[in-house]
Amino acid sequence: MSELEIADHFDRMNKVVEELLKGGNASEISKMLAIPRAEVVQHINEWKEIIRNDNNIHARAREALAAADQHFNMIIQKGWETVEQADSNAQYGTKAQTLKLIADVESKRLDMLNKAGVLENNELADQMIENERKQKILADILKEVSSNCPTCKRELAKRLSEITGRVEVIDVD
Repeated sequence: MSELEIADHFDRMNKVVEELLKGGNASEISKMLAIPRAEVVQHINEWKEIIRNDNNIHARAREALAAADQHFNMIIQKGWETVEQADSNAQYGTKAQTLKLIADVESKRLDMLNKAGVLENNELADQMIENERKQKILADILKEVSSNCPTCKRELAKRLSEITGRVEVIDVD
């Protein structure tokens, strides 16, 4: 294959992939670009193989996944702040809507992580469970240590909520 043929091949593959990323399927792309469907499928498979073996693409995908997960965490945290405000202002309709929103966001986040294959990794899941266990132990220690100071309890509840993304309940005597 000459350099010109190689360049033409990658140009056609780029056009196919561009349409694929816009949401087109092989049949639609074939009609749009006037390329046989079998060739479109071949370009898509070749592109997927290139992506699978590209470490830079994997690193970017991990970064994008981490950023998306962080954004989900921020949305959930703000949701819990809204729940806390709604609860203190007796706005129970807002509280119920926000709780539903939080559940929906959590579901979408889990779906994203599952599709990315993160949840299939038992080692990662075990690590997350262990981190949650340690987080609960630390929260319990802080609650116990601050049990004799009502002002400290309120401040601790506020700060723990910022970290955990959920309203922390601390009994104030």
